[in-house]
Amino acid sequence: ELNGNNITRINKNDFAGLKQLRVLQLMENQISVVERGAFDDMKELERLRLNRNQLHTLPELLFQNNQALSRLDLSENFIQAIPRKAFRGATDLKNLQLDKNQISCIEDGAFRALRGLEVLTLNNNNITSIPVSSFNHMPKLRTFRLHSNHLFCDCHLAWLSQWLRQRPTIGLFTQCAAPAQLRGLNVAEIQKNEFSCSGQTDSAHAQLCSLSSGSCPAMCTCSNGIVDCRGKGLTAIPANLPETMTEIRLELNGIKSIPPGAFSPYKKLRRIDLSNNQISEIAPDAFQGLRSLNSLVLYGNKITDLPKGVFGGLFALQLLLLNANKINCVRADTFQDLQNLSLLSLYDNKIQSLAKGTFTSLRAIQTLHLAQNPFICDCNLKWLADFLRANPVETSGARCASPRRLANKRIGQIKSKKFRCSAKEQYFIPGTEDYQLNSECNSDVICPPKCRCESGVVECSNLKLSKIPDRIPQSTAELRLNNNEISILEATGIFKKLPHLKKINLSNNKVSEIEDGAFEGASSVNELHLTVNQLESVRSGMFRGLDGLRTLMLRNNRISCIHNDSFTGLRNVRLLSLYDNQISTIAPGAFDTLQSLSTLNLLANPFNCNCQLAWLGDWLRKRKIVTGNPRCQNPDFLRQIPLQDVAFPDFRCEEGKEETSCIPRPQCPQECTCLDTVVRCSNKHLKALPKGIPKNVTELYLDGNQFTQVPGQLSTFKYLQLVDLSNNKISSLSNSSFTNMSQLTTLILSYNSLQCIPPLAFEGLRSLRLLSLHGNDISSLPEGIFADVTSLSHLAIGANPLYCSCNLRWLSSWVKTGYKEPGIARCAGPPEMEGKLLLTTPAKKFECQGEKCPCCLSVPSWAPSRAMLWLQDFVLWHSPPSHFSILPQGRDCEVPLSGCSSNPCANGGTCQPQEREEAGFRCLCPVGFEGPSCHTTSDPCKEHSCENGGSCVPSATNYTCLCPAHYTGEFCEQPPNFCSDELNPCQHDSTCISTSQGPRCECAPGYVGSNCSEDFDDCQDHRCQNNARCLDEVNGYSCLCTEGYSGQLCEMPPHTAGQPGLCERAECQNGAPCVERGARALCQCLPGFGGPKCEKLLSVNFVDRDTYLQFTDLQDWPRANITLQVSTAEGNGILLYNGDSDHMAVELYQGHVRVSYDPGTHPSSAIYSAETINDGQFHTVELVTFDQMVNLSIDGGSPMTMDNSGKHYTLNSEAPLYVGGMPVDVNSAAFRLWQLLNGTSFHG
Repeated sequence: ELNGNNITRINKNDFAGLKQLRVLQLMENQISVVERGAFDDMKELERLRLNRNQLHTLPELLFQNNQALSRLDLSENFIQAIPRKAFRGATDLKNLQLDKNQISCIEDGAFRALRGLEVLTLNNNNITSIPVSSFNHMPKLRTFRLHSNHLFCDCHLAWLSQWLRQRPTIGLFTQCAAPAQLRGLNVAEIQKNEFSCSGQTDSAHAQLCSLSSGSCPAMCTCSNGIVDCRGKGLTAIPANLPETMTEIRLELNGIKSIPPGAFSPYKKLRRIDLSNNQISEIAPDAFQGLRSLNSLVLYGNKITDLPKGVFGGLFALQLLLLNANKINCVRADTFQDLQNLSLLSLYDNKIQSLAKGTFTSLRAIQTLHLAQNPFICDCNLKWLADFLRANPVETSGARCASPRRLANKRIGQIKSKKFRCSAKEQYFIPGTEDYQLNSECNSDVICPPKCRCESGVVECSNLKLSKIPDRIPQSTAELRLNNNEISILEATGIFKKLPHLKKINLSNNKVSEIEDGAFEGASSVNELHLTVNQLESVRSGMFRGLDGLRTLMLRNNRISCIHNDSFTGLRNVRLLSLYDNQISTIAPGAFDTLQSLSTLNLLANPFNCNCQLAWLGDWLRKRKIVTGNPRCQNPDFLRQIPLQDVAFPDFRCEEGKEETSCIPRPQCPQECTCLDTVVRCSNKHLKALPKGIPKNVTELYLDGNQFTQVPGQLSTFKYLQLVDLSNNKISSLSNSSFTNMSQLTTLILSYNSLQCIPPLAFEGLRSLRLLSLHGNDISSLPEGIFADVTSLSHLAIGANPLYCSCNLRWLSSWVKTGYKEPGIARCAGPPEMEGKLLLTTPAKKFECQGEKCPCCLSVPSWAPSRAMLWLQDFVLWHSPPSHFSILPQGRDCEVPLSGCSSNPCANGGTCQPQEREEAGFRCLCPVGFEGPSCHTTSDPCKEHSCENGGSCVPSATNYTCLCPAHYTGEFCEQPPNFCSDELNPCQHDSTCISTSQGPRCECAPGYVGSNCSEDFDDCQDHRCQNNARCLDEVNGYSCLCTEGYSGQLCEMPPHTAGQPGLCERAECQNGAPCVERGARALCQCLPGFGGPKCEKLLSVNFVDRDTYLQFTDLQDWPRANITLQVSTAEGNGILLYNGDSDHMAVELYQGHVRVSYDPGTHPSSAIYSAETINDGQFHTVELVTFDQMVNLSIDGGSPMTMDNSGKHYTLNSEAPLYVGGMPVDVNSAAFRLWQLLNGTSFHG
């Protein structure tokens, strides 16, 4: 008996030599692998229990030597397929339990050898089809269960109906799940002619699954090496997939974990997509051996920790997306094998610190996303700032959250000395004060907020808590959470981190639901108090993990019945109190698994002492258990009689009134599927919310239905974290659409018909992180609409006809703070703004030309007969025509409707009116969509243009090319820049010229060789005189004179007394000291000066904010070639300014170089550099001006040109040219005339 241990694997020789063993019990362990041959020596084995483990696969011929085996329990595992030879050899098997697995494939002949089978349970699996006559050879079968599967009742399953009709007492409640017309019907009641096949549609279901080299799962589609299982409601990764697949798509499912070696058999995999699942655990070897994998997508899950070595050996990986998770710990060696990784996203997680060297191995990294993490910028994070300055690859704008003096500042722009650790500062983020961090991510936690912690006791009672604190000290022995307002105990894994915990007190809360696995890892707990709560039923999954529990207090709840699965696994419980509940019946065997039970309190329950309870009276008399004599409440003639005093015959039922067992069935509407607290009602043509949705639902999918407004009942589900209402017909929102949803983190309203959204529509959604309004008809949003959504990090508002006037200027500024919008949303009007990106267009461009009307394009259906719409500054009145519309083209609605007025083009398509066309319009679809209305999604990678071996990465509407090392460009068309810092071979400050054949070096004076590494010997032709010795130098030589001689060539004889020395004649300038080297004087220039006498000004260090240089008497201005070498960590600052009423200004603005030029033509023009140069490194800014034309080039890159058309004016050459700043009065005037956007002096 090895039940309830932590065994994870059964190896081939573990039971070698046990030839007389008859019973082997291995239930309730963590077994995920059983090696073939493990049971070969047990020829006398009769009973084997492997239920409640972690088995995913069943090896063939595992029981080939177990001819005596009669009972085999494999229930409650994660088995996904039954191979043809799974039970080969076990010919005497009588009882086989396979229920509550994830079986989707049964190979033909899997049960053929089991002719003596009496009990077979296959219920609660994912079975869609069963091979013909699979059970025909089992004449002794008396118990057979197949209910709660996904049977597809087409012509291939007609045999099962006839088989069940011939055996009316078994296989009860076996129902069809599809097709739609047969859903919910009992298979045995369907006539043969109703099992129809329509040819091509059902061909997938006709193919029997084969496990020899893997097969395509029934619910997925497979072609060209791609296995597509998107959005299929999967809870686990399918087993026995095609071994030759190169890509697997598993996004939008309910997968919770990635088990050991999940993908290891599929060596050809190049891409895995597991985004938008429920994954919280990843086995360390989940991706082991995938040497060809180049893309791994894991965003949108619940991952908190990356196990050590989880990415080990993934040497080919180029793309790794871990954004939108809950990762709080990244070990220093997590990415050590990812030398070829090009893009890493850790955006939107819970990371507060990173160990030095975390990114050292990422030699090929081009893009790194770290924003939306609560970074603590203390001395431990100084290395990251240095790394980002040296490697400008972080493009999402990662910022500090703490300490307060650095809050919201970009990490890569903060000076190193600002990162310090001081006892005077607080280095935590509000809401996370309950834990500290160190470099290992696993230091012990300090006391949770408002709680008291002393001697192993954490006292958190009477604090009105709604959930268990996220982080509790590892040393906790007793946890007191009584007298709070906790209603749901979630399976967060919190108890896995508390190895010393002995007692949990949750009494006097509002607990109505305990998620399965909520106590996983709490094996050391021996007391659990749940007195005075609101539990209505109990099941074993609630208490899974409490292996050492001895006392369980459930008194004063609302439990109505106890079934024989309620307490399975609690074999150490000695005291169980069910006092004062509403229990009327208890199923036979309910307490059999409580092997140590000595005290059972059943008092104060309304027991119905009928035939169903007869067993209990007999059980209480025989067992020596203290019970307190529970009494009958019904029937009347037994009221207040102790159960154990009632004679067996008196427990009777009236004829025809026998009650069935009380096994609670989880609530789930017929139209939906439910998994734990996730409810999916997608694509069911619903117009109203189905009845029976569980009150504890956390994720609700209502996409692809017919809703015209947000269901009002949504506000009653207060635990909702995700609501998907995309692809419906919702045309309006109210101020109360989302009330009481304080826990909502994701709201998807994309592809509806929304036009106007009231200012308070999202009030109270303080936890909201992702809001999608993509693909609606929204032209404007009222200012302040997002005032309450303080946690928002992702706003999707693309594919809307945004009218970018001054009314949307606030939105332009708002999305730029924190990059909340990813750069997809574009303006549709006014004409001068059409096509411009909301994220990158300067806010000042959002202007109103005389009007302030962000017209909404239709009146909602609830409008009164005389409708009044407030439109910012004026009111429009309408009498009740058949169709209300307000068009931007006509203030008084005088313009007739065009074919485009209803915005018929979906997915961001551009509508063009076509009067001659039948539809009245034509849609120009964006990349990724096609069809008359752009509704059809096309694969953007089908005809991609990636060159030079670049990989195509699809997105919603387009694709991007993932380039091999050193290749760049949108399509990887640009070959490597051989003159980049990484590849440049030229030495000693030589000039590198990149050619098609490779780099060519133009050597600096004094150096020769193909890479200018050799110092040319200038002494070969020296002219030293008077026996002087020649000393070679870079690009020259010096003469070492014999005694008494001097001069550059030692040409001067010894001087007599009174003659001036060499340094006296040198005349070094600008404070430079002079030294005599041999026969010549050398001026040692101070920083910033050069030339033989240090007479030239080379560089200027701008430290004070009011410093500037002024140049006058400009010749030929504005025809000039000005080159600046600039180093700064600031985002803004003046570089050059010249002008008065007309001007030229070059300034740093948000890290980019902006050039504004107005030679009197009005209005002025401006260009921006694509690059940012505020990373602390030196960058070359080159400006070429010629009358009205300006060229700007950064670091020798391609120039940007601005040409001011109109009359030929030139700038005033009498006005000074200022560098780095300017006088206050000049600055004020330039700023007032919008010649400068910031006006800050340069600092660097």
